[in-house]
This record gives sequence, C-alpha cells and structure tokens, in this order.
Amino acid sequence: MSNTPLNRFPDVSQRVSGQDFLPTASWEVLRWRGELLARIRAFFAEEGLLEVETPLLSADTVVDRHLDPLVVEVPRWGRRWLQTSPEFCMKRLLAAFWGRNGRPNGKTTGIYQICHVFRSEEFGPLHNPEFTMVEWYRVGQTMQEGMNFLSRLADRLLGRGPARQISYQEAFLQWVGVDPHTASEGQLQEAVRTAGITPPESLRTDDRDGWLDLLLSFCVQPKLQGVWMVYDYPASQAALARIRPGPPPVAERFELYVDGIELANGYHELCDPEELRRRNRRNNQLRQADGKSPLPEQSRLLAAMEAGLPPSVGVALGFDRLVMIAVGARTLAEVLPFPFDRA
Repeated sequence: MSNTPLNRFPDVSQRVSGQDFLPTASWEVLRWRGELLARIRAFFAEEGLLEVETPLLSADTVVDRHLDPLVVEVPRWGRRWLQTSPEFCMKRLLAAFWGRNGRPNGKTTGIYQICHVFRSEEFGPLHNPEFTMVEWYRVGQTMQEGMNFLSRLADRLLGRGPARQISYQEAFLQWVGVDPHTASEGQLQEAVRTAGITPPESLRTDDRDGWLDLLLSFCVQPKLQGVWMVYDYPASQAALARIRPGPPPVAERFELYVDGIELANGYHELCDPEELRRRNRRNNQLRQADGKSPLPEQSRLLAAMEAGLPPSVGVALGFDRLVMIAVGARTLAEVLPFPFDRA
C-alpha cells in the first residue's frame, strides 16, 4: 500500500476497476476477526466491565499535537468531529455513574467500547484513516494494575505469555545510550547522527519530544521483539495521563508493543480540569508551531472533570493491528475487508 495523504487521492471514477469491489482480507482472516472480538467481549465480561456505545460524531475533540480529527459540517448544527477515540464520552459516563454520587449497583468495575475511530493520517501498511479501537476504563486502578490487566488480555488473545516491562528511561539507556529525562537537545541530536538516522526536514532543533520520538521509533521499537510494556514516559508526553512527581517527573503512561509494533496506549487518567486546560493551551501552541490549525479547547469533558471524574486507568488498543499480529499478516490491508482505498 502507498503512503498517500488523504487529500491526494484521485477522483473515485479514476480508481475503480473491475476488481475493486473485492475485499482485501480472506474469509479465514474475517473469521479470525470475529473470533478475537468474541474473546475480547468474554474477557471483559469475566472482569466485570460493561460494554457501552457513545457517539462517533461529536461537538468535542481531543486537543493533541499529533492527532488531526476529520471534520463534518452538519446542516443547522455546524461543525462536528469524527472521533479519534471514544475517550471524551466514555469519561463523561464515568463522571456520571462513578463520580461524586457513588458507583453503579452490582459488580461492574468499569466500561469498555469497541468502535470505529477516524484520524486524518497517512494511509500505509500500519495506518488506515478509519480503524477499529478497543477502549476501556477501570475505576480505582493504579497504573501497575492497568498494565497487568492489559498484559493478561494480550496473553488471552495472542497466547504469548505476560508482557516484559521496561521503563522508558531504561529502554533509552539500554538501546540509545542516553537518559531521555536529562539529555539535552544537542545530545539527542548526536544520538540520532550516531545511529545513522536521517531526521525529517520539518523537525526543529528545539523540538525535544520530536527527537525522542525519532529515537524511540528507530532505536527502541525494533528491539521490542516479543511482548513488551514500556512505561513512565517523559512528563512532556503525558497527553491525558497524570504526572508523578520526580525527580524526574514522569507521565503515568504505558504502551504495549508486540514484535516492535505499538498495539495499545494506556494512562493513569488525569482528573484535574485546570491541568487539562493548561495542556490544551500548550498543545494548540505546538500545533500552530507545526503549521496546524488549533482545535477547540472547551469541551464537555472539562465539565465532567469539574463534576468529579473518578480515578481510573484507561487503555486504547488498535484492534486491526492485533488481528494482523494474530494471523501473521504484514499489512492492515490483509486484515481489513475494505481498506481506505477500497472503501
């Protein structure tokens, strides 16, 4: 598959051929998709999580430096966003039912959702602008408990044993040779040169997180063969995770990798509305520095936080990549019935 940006596809009439109606995934792979979905639902039912559904089209969207949501103009309602994740509405449910007024009756420990999400990103072997996400929130959990839960789920689905756990700092010291929390931008750039990596022209010299991401992608991820969990990311990469005071301060964030491919991203969730406001402002500043448009900073998630968002651990897992690994495929096109260029 190509890495063609969304706005460079030719008109559909120029792309349709006699075979374009056919799916790119085999029947056996589609059967495996259904089997894995059934296993996920069975696992969550055993663990006391309730399946929920929330809107895919919303007036709110996450403000993230790197995520670009797709916009839909709705007559009489104006601009709406296709969701990059069901996170905002799911957290509103947490605030409504587990917030200051207590918790639901019974043994429910949290909620989960399996849905399509949308991101205006490049189309390639590991990326499709529309993909299936499994997202869940468990109330009252610590980050370590959230990591262990994700490890058990991955083992249930892939049968490859528990994940090995390594901190972001340990991974960089072992495979890059620098401390990601204390290294200067110059030291990070020298590590990139030493590794023989050609940085993109758009990467600014003062973009510390950009240099860290480059080193992670080229020097760390290829070493994560097998099942790995990387945790305690730099505080500057917290997104919607809590920051644990240092020294050094770190984001209570973790990611699951299988054979060097990122499968899931988890947070010990931020509950402070004022901190979210600060991060939204900062992310919009970074977006504008990157030449992107700012995104709306006000949202109903802020209202939910102010009403009382309970402590929780949330995880988002890319289901299509999971299927790809489970069946031994090399591209998403092999596990999607109709990828973006045939949708």
